[in-house]
Amino acid sequence: MVLKIREAGDAVLRRRARALSAEEILSESIQTLIASMFDTMRAAPGVGLAAPQVGVDLQLAVIEDKPEYIAKLPPEHSAERLRSVVPPHVIINPRLSFLSGGDVEFFEGCLSLPGFTAIVPRALVVKVECLNERAESVTIEARGWYARILQHEIDHLLGNLYIDRMLSRSFMGRENFERSWKNVGIAECKRQLGD
Repeated sequence: MVLKIREAGDAVLRRRARALSAEEILSESIQTLIASMFDTMRAAPGVGLAAPQVGVDLQLAVIEDKPEYIAKLPPEHSAERLRSVVPPHVIINPRLSFLSGGDVEFFEGCLSLPGFTAIVPRALVVKVECLNERAESVTIEARGWYARILQHEIDHLLGNLYIDRMLSRSFMGRENFERSWKNVGIAECKRQLGD
């Protein structure tokens, strides 16, 4: 079932979500929520969706980066972003740590801020310790775009949006981005926009 995605200005997006117990994770209601979140993310379409984005303040997110999404990009964009297929999976009660590699900057969007994008610095390499949909412990080490997706979704669970981390002068409408900035390098965008 496709759920309503909450947009910026909704208080649930600004609250720290609560952790789930193993018993809750295995409950029918949470399993149904997970399935609906996947339906909602795919219908949007998006590569990640956190429970607060559908009005539920739980530390739960679904993630998937499909081959067809990547195929729509010029190969140099995928290569620069270290973007690769990410199979569908669930992260629950995640703990994020940053590994070596420093930060990288790319344009980022959000289903809760439809029609907008901005340059957002994020760690290149991360480790996430979490539970999966079976309440099993999982450790994920991710690099590039997958690391960005994880950071973005975990931010939602902490009550943060990308606009809290963005280079503010790069904030723009998606149409303007597609028309004028999509094929311009980040350094040149920052130079021209003054960030």
